This record gives sequence, structure tokens and C-alpha cells, in this order.
Amino acid sequence: MTEQRIWLRNPQGIFTANDLDASGGMVIQGSSIVELVAAGQSPGQTCDEVFEARDHVILPGLINTHHHFYQTLTRAWAPVVNVPLFPWLVNLYPVWARLTPRDLELATTVALAELLLSGCTTAADHHYLFPGGMEDSIDIQASVVNKLGMRAMLTRGSMTLGEDDGGLPPQQTVQEAEVILADSKRLIQQYHERGAGARIQIGLAPCSPFSVTTDIMRDSAAMAAEHDVRLHTHLAETLDEEDFCREMFGLRTVDYLESVGWLGPRTWLAHGVHFNDEEIGRLGAAGVGIAHCPTSNMRLASGICRAVELEEAGAAVGLGVDGSASNDGSNLILEARQALYVQRLRYGAEQATPERALGWATKGSARALGRDDVGEIAVGKQADFALFKTDDIRFSGSHDPVAALLLCGAERADRVMVGGQWRVVDGAVEGLDLPALIAEHSAAARRMVAG
Repeated sequence: MTEQRIWLRNPQGIFTANDLDASGGMVIQGSSIVELVAAGQSPGQTCDEVFEARDHVILPGLINTHHHFYQTLTRAWAPVVNVPLFPWLVNLYPVWARLTPRDLELATTVALAELLLSGCTTAADHHYLFPGGMEDSIDIQASVVNKLGMRAMLTRGSMTLGEDDGGLPPQQTVQEAEVILADSKRLIQQYHERGAGARIQIGLAPCSPFSVTTDIMRDSAAMAAEHDVRLHTHLAETLDEEDFCREMFGLRTVDYLESVGWLGPRTWLAHGVHFNDEEIGRLGAAGVGIAHCPTSNMRLASGICRAVELEEAGAAVGLGVDGSASNDGSNLILEARQALYVQRLRYGAEQATPERALGWATKGSARALGRDDVGEIAVGKQADFALFKTDDIRFSGSHDPVAALLLCGAERADRVMVGGQWRVVDGAVEGLDLPALIAEHSAAARRMVAG
């Protein structure tokens, strides 16, 4: 049976993340884009269905390159509202150690639903918390991703350097290297999909220089090379971290990265705020990816990522919302707006444009995750789209519909398609009882902080 051809016709505005003309819309067949339609033109073949997009601005599905889904349970928690990263972590680690399987299922559902409603179709998560009873954390996340019909890069995080050995995490949250590596291999074999249209992929993600040993960094790099999967960690987020690396390893952060075999195109890094000129050149030459997380970096007063220079040096720059305890939201279209404005503070209006920020949220993020099948609108790419309406009062009087999404503060998509299937319709996630989810998730959050 031939798959139906669907024409998304004549959008109000469109951002393709490339130079192609799709102002007349695009044709979808199955899970992919089969034709772009120029202004005033019609598809080359008859379509079975036409969706009138004249009230919508269409973007490629947005791609989130860094998150901690479980942290939706500890948003705006008073003891950490006004502190920087290290005391923020020290206060939160004992709370997070109480995580249960149902808590994680709820937190993951909330994070992914919130992302989906913001126009995000692919999300990377960095899960490094495996206290007793949480051995199946990544399996729980994979189940939620499949239920919501999204795509995800689920990273098997790890912490091995506890308080007893000079690290920050409490001992009950660290694991032995043998356990981490065995589970990493299991997850790759069980879940990692390859090729165009992959729904779930697995990456290896030791948490950060101040919470893991050099051995697990090296062993993770070797396993990633053996199984051809990607590597992720936090790096150069704060000056405290840089000081830690100097004291613990006698190296700056990028030298440390190179010393453990991570300086290559398989790697993407969260934050990347505190790099010097020479390090930016090395990261770019190596093709390393950077997950720019502007809201989190402002919330924790960490600094401003040198995203424009990193991109121009050759690094793959994408956007991340980061965990919902340091962003307090999981909204990727708002994150693109934050990136636009914070980068303007550093580089000026001409260098940081709405198109550049949207490019980071789409094609740049896809490259950071090692994907070439998503992140732009072109023939052969996956039919992943975010459709926004501009009929709200915040858009009244605006003229450029694409720029208006960021400048006027779009926050919720009207429709979202993943692989040719509508997952958000009329601003609601298909098949999800949102009020019931919010009620149970909120109750779990209250229990977690109560102890």
C-alpha cells in the first residue's frame, strides 16, 4: 500500500535552516520530506491530503542537546534559588538521592511533554543518578519517549568520585566502574538505533570532572569507540570547575579532556563557558559539539558561552535547556530567544541574529548529536516540524513572522509533527492527560523535598 502524500501548504513563514525555498510548503510521504514547494507553485504529484498552514510559521523540529529530566521535581526550590553551581549541587544531591522509579517516570514525562509543547521533537538527556533501586533509569526513560512518540538521545551517565575521594556527590549516588560499563553495554545493545529516522539512541556520559575518575572517562571513550556511540559530559561550566581540574589533575579543562581521549567529533559538551582562545581553536579543529545552555548559565551566574567564536572555529553549536532545577523550565523556543539575546550582549546584533539562534536550535543541535537526518527542512530529511501561530496579542503588529517567534516571545507550538505523525494538535499533546500528570508530578515533587 502506497503511503499517503501530505502537503503542508503555504505557511505564513518558514525557516528551513538552509538556503532552500519552501515558501509554498513541503510534501511528506511516510516519515520523510519528499518535495519542497516554492512560492506560488504546486507539488509535482497529486497529494492525498492538504494541511493549510497559512496561519502557521513552520520550523524544523527543535532539538534539545542537554537536559536532566529528573530535575523537573526540584524546580524553584528555595534553598538553592540564590546560589551558584557548587553549593547548588551540594544542597540538591541528597534530595535527588531519594529518586524512585515512579518519580523518574513522572519527571521524564513532564520534561518531554513540556519540550514537545515548545516545538521540540528530539531531546538529549544526561541521567547520572543511580541510587539503590534506580538501576533501570534509562529503560524507564526509553519507555516514556516511545509513549510520547518523540526522538531521544538518552545518555547513560555516571558518578564515581564521591565525597570520600574528594568529589562533590554523596557516596550513595556513586557507582563502581564495572557496574557502569556493564550497564552501558547493555543499553547500547538493547536500545541504540542507527541510521535515518532513529527514535532512541544511547550515549555515554560520565557526569563531570568533579564527580568521576579519569579511569571511567578513559573507559567510556574506549567503549564509545568500540560501539560507535557518542560521548557527553559537563565541561568548563564554571570557574570553580576549572580550579578543581587544576588542583585534582594539574590540567585546564580542555587539556584534561584530551588526556582522557575525548577531544574528537564523537564528543559534545554541556555549557563550555570558560574556554580561552587557544582552547576554542582546538575544540573547533576537533569537531567537538557544544550544548549552549544560556538560561542555566545566567540562572547560576556561570558566564556566557562564546558560541559565535566556537561555531566559527568549527565546533558544532547546539542549544540545551539544561536541567529544570537550573533553568526551571524545559522550553526550547524560549531557550533560542535567550541564546539570541545573551549572545548579542557578547557579539552585537549583527553577529547574533534570530536565524542564527534558530540554526543552533535545529541544524546545529542535530550536528552536535551526530545526526544528519533531522534539524532542517530538505528532501530526504525526517518530517519533524514545529508549527507556531502568531495570532496572540504578543505578536500583534509584528511583520517578519520568523523573527517574531523569538523577538515577540513565542512559547508554545500549536502543532508538532514527528516522523510524519502529529504529536501536538491545537496546543495539546496527543493522548496525554496533562492535568492528571501535573497533579501526580507535583505531589511527587513535594514528597521528594520533604524527605
